[in-house]
Amino acid sequence: MKLLLLKGLIHEFLGGSDYALTEGSDVVIITAGLPRKPGMSRDDLLSTNAKIVKECAAQVAKYSPNSVLIIVSNPLDAMCHVAMEASKFPRERVLGMAGVLDGARFRSFIAAELDVSVEDVQAFVFGGHGDTMVPMPRYVSVGGIPLEKLLPKDRIDAIVQRTRTGGAEIVNLLKTGSAYYAPSASAVQMAEAIVRDKKRILPCAVLLKGEYGVQGLFCGVLAKLGAKGLESIPALDLNSEEKVMFEKSAAAVKELVDAMKKLGV
Repeated sequence: MKLLLLKGLIHEFLGGSDYALTEGSDVVIITAGLPRKPGMSRDDLLSTNAKIVKECAAQVAKYSPNSVLIIVSNPLDAMCHVAMEASKFPRERVLGMAGVLDGARFRSFIAAELDVSVEDVQAFVFGGHGDTMVPMPRYVSVGGIPLEKLLPKDRIDAIVQRTRTGGAEIVNLLKTGSAYYAPSASAVQMAEAIVRDKKRILPCAVLLKGEYGVQGLFCGVLAKLGAKGLESIPALDLNSEEKVMFEKSAAAVKELVDAMKKLGV
């Protein structure tokens, strides 16, 4: 079990195997579960990690009933469903760390391609945290300049595809585990937005209730994060191609959720 606790505006780091250590936390980041190994997809972890996340979320709810959960365990969107059901928390207080990480990879690949600072690249990713994710190049800007003005379509398409498979690329390089630095930095970015009430707009997995035509599924969209957790979901106009990809990604998430139900997890 790995839990990162943040209390108030002062970060207090504790470690141990006793869930009572989490008592009174404002934000709890759940990374518990088996990591991916070469040849494994995020979906391969479904049954085992669902049981682990279920236990973690239930215990966190017991000791920190007013906390905000940030889920990192894979397959992420499905694990968000598990955590919400186990904790009985409202959607505002169960969030998935996906888009911040995938968006960071997207930004990094664009910056490397253009030989510019990643700080000047604005980019984000929609959809599920997997191979069906939807990088959004139409909304990418570099120093305020639209990406399509800087790169030809074939190079943009190649970067989009590398973003989708970025996690597997890292797993294959590490051999014995999955990514850890960027996911931890991404989760902390979300936690700070909540703890410090920053009102940041970040791409996160949230439970959609009709937004973008999706009902009752966790899927990555832009979300405003503040002291209450999820505060709002900014509306974004998707073109026909983006809608098709987003719907495909949401369908992939639904398949995982349905598979969990069949397994009785």
